[in-house]
Amino acid sequence: MRFKEKETINIILESLFDTYSNRVPDVKKITNALIDNNIVSNQSEIINDHIAFRTMGVNFLGIQSLEKIFLHHGYVKKDFYSFKVKKLDAFWYSHSDENMPRIFISELKVNELSEKSKAIIYKYTDQVTEDPVGKLDLNNADEVINFLSNPLWSLPSLNDYNDLLEETEYGSWVIYNRYYLNHYTISVHELIDKYNTLEKFNAFVTRIGIKLNDSGGIIKKSEDGLLLQSSSIANKVKANFTEGSSLISGSYIEFAERKILPKYINVTNIKPAHRRDGFEASNADKIFESTYKKQVEKNS
Repeated sequence: MRFKEKETINIILESLFDTYSNRVPDVKKITNALIDNNIVSNQSEIINDHIAFRTMGVNFLGIQSLEKIFLHHGYVKKDFYSFKVKKLDAFWYSHSDENMPRIFISELKVNELSEKSKAIIYKYTDQVTEDPVGKLDLNNADEVINFLSNPLWSLPSLNDYNDLLEETEYGSWVIYNRYYLNHYTISVHELIDKYNTLEKFNAFVTRIGIKLNDSGGIIKKSEDGLLLQSSSIANKVKANFTEGSSLISGSYIEFAERKILPKYINVTNIKPAHRRDGFEASNADKIFESTYKKQVEKNS
């Protein structure tokens, strides 16, 4: 994910991707396989459909805080999504430059959790006493990168992490991983013909040993049939807690196929604007589970 113009937001996104790809072995595994099979010549040729962040819906944090970075740099807030069972809300954001990835930001509705889980989360998030993004010079890439790369609260205990895991696997992920990039997304429809459908691409990554999230089926399909999504299972990462280290769920990779809208089916020069845009709550609901224990254990 490289950018031709080194605008501030490009530098921020590139830094996030570099940290993410170093932390998620499957990223380089897939990229190297794409290069070895002459599908792309380097990472920059892979079109990134969107990136996603997870947050805590508490005072001074959550969507209302993190989104300020992207709104400042030309992103526009789009549709709202609600995930009642998982107790999550989300929005997505688009940019007028079609080369920029969409942004998807979700947050945990902490006040809907049990008293025990709320107490654990507040023990850490109450350490944040003002909106941290409000203090940043959003035109200073280094300042924003430093913010996104460092913890907002003290190192959690493994006991707290495991207690949260019982009620909200999303919450346990955020309490440790914070603003690490949750995933980036390969636009498979932009690849060469042999690999440009999700079915073909899934077969390719499966052959190289990537395990796929099968919650709701390997391919998650929108109601209109125009947005198809799959994802890898999160790689485990060695995490340091107050009691020592443990292996936990890290990040993963998503694969998306956006089909051509019916009204543009006869257009010869297809552009991003001719394809299905936005997201689908039912798809995203299952994609979230790429970091869930039931899926991640398959990577053991």
